[in-house]
Amino acid sequence: MASIKAFPVVSTGMLRPGFTVAVLALTTACAQPPDATPTPMEPSASGPVQVNPSNIKRVRGELPADYEIADIVGRGSPAGFWGLGVGWTADPPQCAALVNPAGVDAGTAQGVSGSGDGGIVYAVVAAAPAPVLLDPALIADCGQWTMTLGRSTAGVNLIDAPRIEGVDTVGMASDTRTFVEAGTETASRALTFTAYLGDYFAFVTQITDPGSPHPPLQPQFAADLLVKTVSALRG
Repeated sequence: MASIKAFPVVSTGMLRPGFTVAVLALTTACAQPPDATPTPMEPSASGPVQVNPSNIKRVRGELPADYEIADIVGRGSPAGFWGLGVGWTADPPQCAALVNPAGVDAGTAQGVSGSGDGGIVYAVVAAAPAPVLLDPALIADCGQWTMTLGRSTAGVNLIDAPRIEGVDTVGMASDTRTFVEAGTETASRALTFTAYLGDYFAFVTQITDPGSPHPPLQPQFAADLLVKTVSALRG
């Protein structure tokens, strides 16, 4: 059972040196409850982040060389890549904002995807008419939560997120199970790292199939790809 490498659970450019939110211990195959309630952060007051969304295409060069690469249009929420379509619900309800922040326009979303033996990777950016802000109270409320649509259920846990100067970031691990006919089920595992970029919301999602005979991409790949995605968007 491989462990997810440590980063700060939530990273913000406004945190004072040495300040971190309590870390939730996780593995890619199973999750344990947090030892302590995460410490709420003060709302971010970072200045405007300059973003060029068309630069998301630069991320193509960061995907594995043997991967099949395609463009993404109009899919602005990680939930769709987790296997949950329109109409899903979250429990607790407020945790939905971590996956689908208020105001983000999915119709503006653009990005790239790559698929290969190690799994599928998505890098996406979407716009909003007003700054997209992370509510620090959600970090305390949403250490673990569930999302449901029909016969599909995703169990979600906060995980450590990469630090990016001046940007709030959040990490999530989700295991989605869908019950189909004859009592069988399908399963997939996802790591998602999100970044709040002023009037834009960016995220990287890495999907693996627990039953695949091929070694999956390492969790570090998705975390590093978010850093590279934000750098490209700000370039």
